[in-house]
Amino acid sequence: KKKNFLPLNLEMAATDEMLKICIDNLPYACCIVPERREELTTEGGLDVKNQLNYLSQFVTKIQNSGIKLSLFIDPDLDQIDAVSKLGVNVVEIHTGKYSRSFKKRNHKIELERIHRAAEYCSKLGIDCHAGHGLNFDNVKDIAKISNIIELNVGHFLISNSIFEGLESTIKKFMKIINHASI
Repeated sequence: KKKNFLPLNLEMAATDEMLKICIDNLPYACCIVPERREELTTEGGLDVKNQLNYLSQFVTKIQNSGIKLSLFIDPDLDQIDAVSKLGVNVVEIHTGKYSRSFKKRNHKIELERIHRAAEYCSKLGIDCHAGHGLNFDNVKDIAKISNIIELNVGHFLISNSIFEGLESTIKKFMKIINHASI
């Protein structure tokens, strides 16, 4: 089969149906996320630690196809250890709890958990991405974490672009995250 990677990052549940779609369409990347019935959005990270055997079949098939693979997890060191056991070298840290606590101005503990998780990923040779609930107001502290090399903020960008336009929204977001490291 010819490798014809699409410039697409497929967010997918670890189901046979989604695995077939992924392998058949060869996106550039995919991120395995938890999926629960009646869920409108992902409310937590994947429980890799307690699903090692189940997830191993998906990980191997996706990695063998050449697709860049990541697992969406909470900022938990045990989960990162489990990711490492699976041989996956990219995670996306779920920042939803941080984002919700940011609104209440009690986000420092969750920010520290994310920072510690990103550092731990780096020590294990795992690339660290982060996302979920990030916006203009709360992204700056996350963008300051040097071990996080990619932010995933699609929902906010598209939602805000309805009011400010996509180009303007992206430029404003990029200015915030680029100045975070200064």
